[in-house]
Amino acid sequence: MGFLASTFTWWNGATLGTKFGLRSMAKKGEDALGNVYYEGGKDTAGNPRRWVIYQGATDASRVPPAWFSWLHHQVDDVPDRALPPIRAWQKPAVPNMTGTALAYRPAGALEKGGHRAAATGDYEAWTPEG
Repeated sequence: MGFLASTFTWWNGATLGTKFGLRSMAKKGEDALGNVYYEGGKDTAGNPRRWVIYQGATDASRVPPAWFSWLHHQVDDVPDRALPPIRAWQKPAVPNMTGTALAYRPAGALEKGGHRAAATGDYEAWTPEG
């Protein structure tokens, strides 16, 4: 990322002001997507402040569920120590695919040809009295 992009845009990762402010905060961990998590200072309720610095596009759906629970103070310690290990049947978290070519499109969607199943005949349109 270029110097100007990191200075003036927040959607391409952390700005220089954020990076400068996080120097005094404790790095708590990193997830499989490359997002980095920090903690430090206190909020108005006395809870520790927590941040995520995204690797790539700033999209909240790219935070895995375990780290989401840490960010929102649902667990006190980092997910590796606070949560049980991932079970074999659990699928990895995926980002929101809405608006991309990988988005879910049911049968009848315009992107799939726009043909839906015929009505079953049990539908009667409403008409106003009068």
